[in-house]
Amino acid sequence: MNNINGLGLGLRRDFLQEIDADGFLPDWWEIAPENWFDIPFHHREKFEEVISLRPVVAHGLSLSIGSHEPIDKKFLKQMKSFLDRYKIEDYSDHISFTSLLGSQTYDLLPLSMTKKSIEHTSDKIKRVMDYMQRELILENATYYYVPDSDMREVEFINELMEKSGAKLLLDVNNIYVNAQNHGFDAHEFLNELDVSKAAYIHVAGHYEDEELGMIIDSHGMPVKQEVWDFLGDTLKKVDIPVMIERDNNIPQYSVMEKEYKILKKVVKNARI
Repeated sequence: MNNINGLGLGLRRDFLQEIDADGFLPDWWEIAPENWFDIPFHHREKFEEVISLRPVVAHGLSLSIGSHEPIDKKFLKQMKSFLDRYKIEDYSDHISFTSLLGSQTYDLLPLSMTKKSIEHTSDKIKRVMDYMQRELILENATYYYVPDSDMREVEFINELMEKSGAKLLLDVNNIYVNAQNHGFDAHEFLNELDVSKAAYIHVAGHYEDEELGMIIDSHGMPVKQEVWDFLGDTLKKVDIPVMIERDNNIPQYSVMEKEYKILKKVVKNARI
């Protein structure tokens, strides 16, 4: 990570008018660049003011790195132009695919965890990094069904990171959710994961869907205590930046400040 230390927060358009340079600010911001490509004029000035106050990481939504379709060169050009314009060096996305038959689903669809998938995805990662002139950071995603696979998720992630040269965006909530939904032990997963490849950490909220009998990674709820606990255990294994994601049911900025303070305590206690 370039110039990113400490604790971060996802910057949402809902927060712009609440943010004051003399008030609460995280150590760094994470933005979803696709949401800011075409900023309305009345938001642009405030957006640029806010991101000038702290370092920024870009977390993309639609790279679709695992898709069998060709890389969208028009999208890459737009992304690189945006990152260059705002001098953002750190760019992440997801270990998933989002494009299907030329259209964006904007859903993080799971990859088949196979050697063939690793070969294909690694090749695309290398081409993206070469074009973007940046290291690519990829997040372990949640999945609600298991496609045809001959590897466990942790094996797949480790081999993909090693072969591609990408870094890992370690989402502790996603590990917890997948472990609960698919019946594996989150701590054993963490013990097997090559955390030396991790660049930074996401923590987010989820909810239990009783009808489906599953936990849903909504990013629209406060972080659960069990995920805070798992984050604490994770930080005893790897000392890297951490941030809170909130993508849905966006509360007031002051509410996120309170959750940020909880994050601060969890990180402090883990590093004692």
